[in-house]
Amino acid sequence: MVLFVGTTLPPTSMAYLAALTTRVHLPTSSFSITRKGFSAFRQIARPRLQSVSGGDIGQPLSANESEIIFTGSGTSEGIPRVSCLTDPVKKCPVCFKAAEPGNKNRRLNTGILVRYAGPSGTRNILIDVGKFFYHSALQWFPTFGIRTIDAVIITHSHADAIGGLDDLRDWTNNVQPSIPIYVAQRDFEVMKKTHYYLVDTSVIAPGAAVSDLQFNIIPEEPFVVSGLKVTPLPVWHGRGYRSLGFRFGNVCYISDVSEIPEETYPLLKDCEILIMDALRPDRSSSTHFGLPRALEEVRKIQPKRTLFTGMMHLMDHDEVNGYLLKLKESEGVDAQLSYDGLRISVTL
Repeated sequence: MVLFVGTTLPPTSMAYLAALTTRVHLPTSSFSITRKGFSAFRQIARPRLQSVSGGDIGQPLSANESEIIFTGSGTSEGIPRVSCLTDPVKKCPVCFKAAEPGNKNRRLNTGILVRYAGPSGTRNILIDVGKFFYHSALQWFPTFGIRTIDAVIITHSHADAIGGLDDLRDWTNNVQPSIPIYVAQRDFEVMKKTHYYLVDTSVIAPGAAVSDLQFNIIPEEPFVVSGLKVTPLPVWHGRGYRSLGFRFGNVCYISDVSEIPEETYPLLKDCEILIMDALRPDRSSSTHFGLPRALEEVRKIQPKRTLFTGMMHLMDHDEVNGYLLKLKESEGVDAQLSYDGLRISVTL
């Protein structure tokens, strides 16, 4: 038997789908999707959908309300790991939980969408487009009623931050003429190699349609994107490898970090919401904070609220959040794990 990956479901899934009628509840009505007809499926693209927990996650923003949506909160390989799901001996509890629909342990590449309510309207600013960006967008853009991408800001040039640049062609071919990319010079030099055909479009064969991107080189000083002031937060992501966090308003985002230079701490002063790297529960790696080190930094920076991101499969969402809740009760440290699709209101 030949299995076409991506087009054929395994027998268990086929049997499951054949027997199952999925009921999706909208605020005022419901409809069914069965094997006999999928015409109603297009309704899931409406912005007012309900979350797994029953809360309305598609409410439109008010005119002056900004928000952050977590497009991903996991490592480069994603959670669950295929190797864990196929292991005949060891059962990885987090990965098996993550395989369940709607489970908060299911994580794609770390990234956020800043929906900035500025003077000229709401602007959609992505931070990073990793190799799983298509899957993140497929899930969250219809859910939250997002159509355009006004800018992309890049933290660093690893695959989990820039691997989805090619997928932006769907927007520049079908939604908008082009997308501005804001990137440090060192990371742009990497893009010249990894995505050379997006940087130098003269090499593209006639008739080919790739992402139309406008590259803007950013220094390590404040710049403006779609009317929003953004301040780079330089950090180390492994020995000798520079990555950028970003501050917008009183929100500080640091997704990939192993060390914070002393000169960056003043830029974190009076941070209200800190979004920070926390790879694993027990220790740090050579390139990422673990939870103990991340908590040390939280105590030093003293934000009002912290959301951790970039978690691997050793970080069980409910178990770690249970621990962090006890920490809040004992120390007053307000910190929790984020999750894909988390949506928070912010003032920018």
